[in-house]
Amino acid sequence: MPLHGFPPRLLLLLLLSTFGTSQGCLQDPASAYKMSGAVCRLTYPAAVVLNEKTTKVIEAAFQHARYPSVKAQKSLNFIGTVAYGLDNLEIHNLTIGQSKFELHPGEGIAMEIHNVSAVFRGTIQYGYRSWLANISNSINFEIESQIDLGINPKLYCGEGKVAADTSKCSLNFDKLRLLLQGDREPNWLKKLFTDFITFTVKLVIKGQICKEINKVANILADFIQDTAEQFLSDGDIRMDIGVTGPPVIATNYIESYHKGLTKYKNTTAVINDSVFHPSQLTENRMLYFWISDQVFNPMLSAAHLDGRFQLNISGAELAELFQRDVSIAMPELLKKCLFESGSSELQVWSSSVPYLNTSTKGTTVWAQASGQLWCGSQATSTLFFQTDIVIDVTASYADKCLSLQGNPSEITIKRVEQPLQNPQELDVAYQEFVKESVNKIGIPKVLSVLETELTRLLDKQGTNLFDIFNPEVLPRDGYVIIQMDFGFPHHLLVEFLKRTLQ
Repeated sequence: MPLHGFPPRLLLLLLLSTFGTSQGCLQDPASAYKMSGAVCRLTYPAAVVLNEKTTKVIEAAFQHARYPSVKAQKSLNFIGTVAYGLDNLEIHNLTIGQSKFELHPGEGIAMEIHNVSAVFRGTIQYGYRSWLANISNSINFEIESQIDLGINPKLYCGEGKVAADTSKCSLNFDKLRLLLQGDREPNWLKKLFTDFITFTVKLVIKGQICKEINKVANILADFIQDTAEQFLSDGDIRMDIGVTGPPVIATNYIESYHKGLTKYKNTTAVINDSVFHPSQLTENRMLYFWISDQVFNPMLSAAHLDGRFQLNISGAELAELFQRDVSIAMPELLKKCLFESGSSELQVWSSSVPYLNTSTKGTTVWAQASGQLWCGSQATSTLFFQTDIVIDVTASYADKCLSLQGNPSEITIKRVEQPLQNPQELDVAYQEFVKESVNKIGIPKVLSVLETELTRLLDKQGTNLFDIFNPEVLPRDGYVIIQMDFGFPHHLLVEFLKRTLQ
């Protein structure tokens, strides 16, 4: 099984918020590296692309905020006591200008959002009490505002995952104008409210907006990691992408470290001797994935145990495959079965757990395959064979399709039998025909089917919705590096905003 088929499934890690759940978070980087099966590096140009839509997330925070009712009172010299309450505060006509950010190594991300324009509307309940008179009233109000927003989010390990702390949040009101019942020229009593109500409104808006931004940031993290968990799961095979340590923020990139543990039914893989080191990744592309062989091999094992590596070919399709040029003459029994029986069927499956090893020369896969050929309505197969295969595999992903190339370096026929004629080893010529058929017909067919099925699965999981540019798979000793550029994933933003605003 060519394991480079799996890397595109990890593309959902690209937002960096794909930090999964975790049993613990190691603070020592060297220890975290050893436990990491997969690493994601998002460079500064990628962060610029993602920041383009930051305003949409901030808009969601403003629109999703629920502003509490406020009750207070104010004593005024020579006038008396004014008690008031603010109710039903809502936001309207929201527009957001420019968003900027900087990466602060070892600290966090500094973000500035300028020219946030909004109108807040609500109701003021007030009562005025003095030795001269008692007055109570209810009036509608609106506030015209122009705000600059500063956020300094920090990523940390909390409650078994990486969360965002945006408690360093500041609002600077360049403009805040209170209008009571729409009056542009309010009377003296209404003017009296302006100063202290405006101050109260500032506190309410700031408190709720900053609180909501923190909430939305963590909703975003949860949304992306939930999406990634679903993306990396299929049937009983699941992937634990929990983080092994806190993310690292450097001058030109943000890097996260993930377990990459395959979970199949009641078993979970273990990684404790990963060879990752940050120096293995560069900063020339937008997005990098570092993936260990220790991630791929348990995935292969789970797929084998789950019966994923099976292929049935029958009828005209099977006959057409064997019309390809094979230098060794086809045995007469097989010729009658394939071209004269009218209902031949070939069943092929993996008969032992495949294994792979990656080096700078490429990825080598060791596999054992078994097959049975059935002819007509016979209850017993006409031919049984078993072969060990060693194959060098390369992969590419272009035009939203996965391509696999395989170069077999060793094919060993373990068994060839004809069950109908007393199970026994067949002559050398029969074995050589099976060996050449495996090489020239079987392996290309299996790779073609894998290409189609893996591309179909990737499309089902949404990979085709990403704009991926010039992806490269670089084999190294014990791991692969996948590097690429990408466009903004609009579909994820749409789904996130639906969830946030529902």
